[in-house]
Amino acid sequence: MASSKNVVFDIVGTLVSYDHLYDAIDRRLGDRLRAELIKPWLLGQLWMETAEREYTNLSIAGRYAPYAEVFESLFYRILWMGGVQKPRDFASPEDLAWIMEEYQKLTMRPGAAECVQKLRDAGFTVWAFTAADLKRVGGYFAKAGVDLPAENLLSCDSAGVGKPDLAAYKPLLERLKAENDGKTPWFAAAHMWDVSAARTAGFKGAYCTVLENEPLHNLFGDMDVVDDTLPGMAEKIIAAQAASYDV
Repeated sequence: MASSKNVVFDIVGTLVSYDHLYDAIDRRLGDRLRAELIKPWLLGQLWMETAEREYTNLSIAGRYAPYAEVFESLFYRILWMGGVQKPRDFASPEDLAWIMEEYQKLTMRPGAAECVQKLRDAGFTVWAFTAADLKRVGGYFAKAGVDLPAENLLSCDSAGVGKPDLAAYKPLLERLKAENDGKTPWFAAAHMWDVSAARTAGFKGAYCTVLENEPLHNLFGDMDVVDDTLPGMAEKIIAAQAASYDV
């Protein structure tokens, strides 16, 4: 029998860390970047944040493109924005291909598997809703030994609408409510913009500060649950669900 308690996770940035990618940039380009007074980690952040922005902008403009395509395409632009005057002389296509291959090897955050297990032990069905491609994200779970049924792993690519467009969240929200007597599911993320948008769409919102540190409630509003760790967030979701009438 299906559970009437559901929690939908963002994956990359939330349960999965970007650290391996940033370390890979350092291993491949670190000495070259530091000679340009550019911190490899900061360049990685610039690349990731800009890719998220352009992915969203393309979706809003009706020109949806898969996130990995956007991310890879921006590489030389990001080098130029970071201060490299001749990016294509600075880094080769082989450098980019190697970094993109390492991008496939991201790992789960400490506490991510525990977080998922706590929720399952409390009777929650766990879902994943990502802007990334399903094969890559499914690989992250498999490598970590965390079981996630294929039918519970969903991507924005399927509908061609990117988060945080409210239209990206609403089909899953409506589906889960319809299958569970109108009971409201949770959305959990370490991106405040993501969980804020999901909450605006109608989910209950759970936010973990592990990625961004500063919740910025003045910009993104209140959350139903906030915690500094993934297991702590899971415990608060369980407690809040038990305390509510919507069980």
